Amino acid sequence: MTDFAQSTSPVSDSEAHSKIVTGEDYINSLRGRGLKVYLFGELIDEPVDHPMIRPSINAMAETFNLAIENPDLATALSAYTGTRVNRFLHIAGSPTDLVLQNKMQRRLGQLTGTCFQRCVGMDAFNSIHSVTYEIDEAHGTSYHTRFVRFVTLCQERNYVVGGAMTDVKGDRGLAPHQQNDPDVYVHVTRRTDEGVYITGAKAHQTGCINSHWMIVMPTLRLGENDQDFAIVGAVPVDADGITYIYGRQSCDTRSMEAGTIDVGNAQYGGQEAMVVFDNVFIPNEYIFMDGEYEFAAMLVERFTCYHRRSYVCKSGVGDVLIGAAAAAADYNGVEKASHIRDKLVEMTHLNETIYATGIAASFQSFPMKSGVYLSDDMLANVCKHHVTRMPYEIGRLAQDMAGGLVATMPSEQDFRHEEIGALLDKYLRGRADVPTEHRMRIMRLIENLTLGRNAVGYLTESMHGAGSPQAQRIQIYRQMQLDFKKQLARVLAGIEERDSLVETLTGYFARVFDVMIAD
Repeated sequence: MTDFAQSTSPVSDSEAHSKIVTGEDYINSLRGRGLKVYLFGELIDEPVDHPMIRPSINAMAETFNLAIENPDLATALSAYTGTRVNRFLHIAGSPTDLVLQNKMQRRLGQLTGTCFQRCVGMDAFNSIHSVTYEIDEAHGTSYHTRFVRFVTLCQERNYVVGGAMTDVKGDRGLAPHQQNDPDVYVHVTRRTDEGVYITGAKAHQTGCINSHWMIVMPTLRLGENDQDFAIVGAVPVDADGITYIYGRQSCDTRSMEAGTIDVGNAQYGGQEAMVVFDNVFIPNEYIFMDGEYEFAAMLVERFTCYHRRSYVCKSGVGDVLIGAAAAAADYNGVEKASHIRDKLVEMTHLNETIYATGIAASFQSFPMKSGVYLSDDMLANVCKHHVTRMPYEIGRLAQDMAGGLVATMPSEQDFRHEEIGALLDKYLRGRADVPTEHRMRIMRLIENLTLGRNAVGYLTESMHGAGSPQAQRIQIYRQMQLDFKKQLARVLAGIEERDSLVETLTGYFARVFDVMIAD
């Protein structure tokens, strides 16, 4: 593992609050913060206890529990604290660190069947580590020192850190400084000797209410006239001036109904919200970019490189959906049919393809100047592009195998009814040896993952999270190296000599070649 230059000392015992260790500790740490959260037009008194919000908190809590249950997978030795820290807060010092991130993500997807909301913060940590180092190198600033201290603080206290990148954007055909309303991109509104004030809004923010800190980042390449939009900084989630407007999800109010069948996944769910900043203050010690617009594109590209291969989490959720489809086939009495087996093989093939490209991107990572390892950009984009397609086909096959009852099944209230409940128990039964309730629960889980609340994380987020499909196609095109491939063809066709081939290797192909030599 890379030994990073520690440019600041760890947080002292006198500074540290009580450390969060267990999932229960984490849940308790969210209480009493006075967040301004709106849901259904009402200000929520305590988000932790709200039935629509709590499943997402439960999913986040599993990231703490897994660190206790499997420390080799979910923790890592920090170069800054000298102790083991949650892997979501770790700076990757080797390809193995990145591979273990992916293995952890798949496992958490299996355990929760939903988005567990910490990958954005983890990928922001690793991308900002290298970018701040290179800004300092170019401008003589001290952003990297500040950032390392912030990382150390978060590791010491085991905080959850979210990333806030996606601006609402307004007119997509105009640059930030050209917008009729500048607030459609988060920007600096005032500077003082102590820090800056920011205003604007971030959309689709995963797990923001469930975090302790957010790191605000630009969302796209910026020009010289966009300097006020080139701001990266950390803010506490409960900072003055922040308003959260909770996002709706399909079938989300089922979590507020009696019973546990109709919700599908009774314990876990995802979370997205719009975050509105109204002159929110960021002190200098938590500012990691301020005006260095030429580094905005670097940060966005490095973040998306990490985050697109982080979508191997969908292979963990895919494992759950494949299992649910197989269980539905069992309960329907058709588990031995050849077409059922063939569909399960196809689902597995698609699911493992997602996982394989993410793992390959991590394995083929390479060190940046700061010492952090960055995943392979080509393979990361291929991974995410698979994710924009393959979960939809896996979901289609799951619905195919389960049958129409996934979308038309009567409610749990009807099933529990003293008069008609017996009729549903009789007529919704599949195999005689399988309780009707078990069949209903599996149907609702498939609905949850393909139509309901957690379809947001498994399907829609798979399409648009970390950049919509065209964003990946642009990056893939930039790295195709068509000249190199045409040269390969010309050499084999006898048009060119072979001597210059190796000299043309760059990017993805160079790393393939390096790995081959190393092996």
